[in-house]
Amino acid sequence: MLSTKQNKQFQRSAWAISLSVLFLGAGCQRSPEEVSNGAVRAGSTTGTTIAVDGSSTVYPITNEVAQEYQLLDNRKPQIDVAVSGTGGGFRKFCAGETDINNASRPISSSEMETCKTAGIRYIELPVAYDAIAVVVHPDNDWVDDITLAELKMMWERDAEGQVTSWNQVRSDWPDNPLNLYGPGEDSGTFDYFTEAVTGEAGNSRTDYTASEDDTLLVRGVSRDENGLGYFGYSYYEENTAQLKSLAVNGVLPSRDTTIDGTYQPFARPLFIYVNADALDRKPELLDFVEYYLTHGRQFVKVVGYVALPDEIYNIAYEHLSDRKVGTVFGGESQLNLKIEELLQKEAEF
Repeated sequence: MLSTKQNKQFQRSAWAISLSVLFLGAGCQRSPEEVSNGAVRAGSTTGTTIAVDGSSTVYPITNEVAQEYQLLDNRKPQIDVAVSGTGGGFRKFCAGETDINNASRPISSSEMETCKTAGIRYIELPVAYDAIAVVVHPDNDWVDDITLAELKMMWERDAEGQVTSWNQVRSDWPDNPLNLYGPGEDSGTFDYFTEAVTGEAGNSRTDYTASEDDTLLVRGVSRDENGLGYFGYSYYEENTAQLKSLAVNGVLPSRDTTIDGTYQPFARPLFIYVNADALDRKPELLDFVEYYLTHGRQFVKVVGYVALPDEIYNIAYEHLSDRKVGTVFGGESQLNLKIEELLQKEAEF
């Protein structure tokens, strides 16, 4: 069953397809679940294809921008938007297989080295802010809040096969099985959450239901009264009737707590990485990314994320125009980063 946002996107897509058939040519849109092993192809083609892959969290933004961009002119290039997780996307990006990588975390040092070895230069462009929601089934009546320490007890590597019931985490919780749902290891959300919770990259148990597709995680928790999962806040926001979000260290996730920086360490920036040399080979790519940075902020809000201040988008546009390659993060994860701190980093880059 489609969520409210997906229904809206489906209706918009149906309208777009009808309009395209009458005036422009064929167009389509599908959810991340439908493209986890393939690509969404937006609009007609002029012989040029823009290949996008990566984060399921950033997917709704890029896909929405691509759909709207295609409606402007039937001579736009074909835009293929696929989902394989931030890490999976970077493997393709650093191999020169894609033009853009959607990323829910900054590029890592190992990915930087892989791109350098392959001669892939990239421009890092922040496009939105997001939060990670920790959720349970709506009929779960024993937990409304959780601490980082309790999340660590649940999710760290040492918990594998050991912490298997709710009352092992908090004694007044019931002796019910603890069923966990979360992103797979190729997900940037997995990387960010694991380091924020356990203090160590990759320090996660593996005996949980894993997927790079957040819609599958939503479905899993919504059908499991003993389930607990985590994923991008927008996927919770579009499924509030099927899920209950938990306060983390006393703070509930919301757009306001994401903006004001109180929902930490689970608020984080989202990015696209653009192949700098492909911009010269494909003028259509430059046109699309310019459109993304100048018009994408309105679609960020449409699909449930927090738009960045105009000043950050303007700086990102300058970085694109100046072909400013590299990253402001130096290959390291950035936890507890507030929007104003991101602005300062971008301004100093």
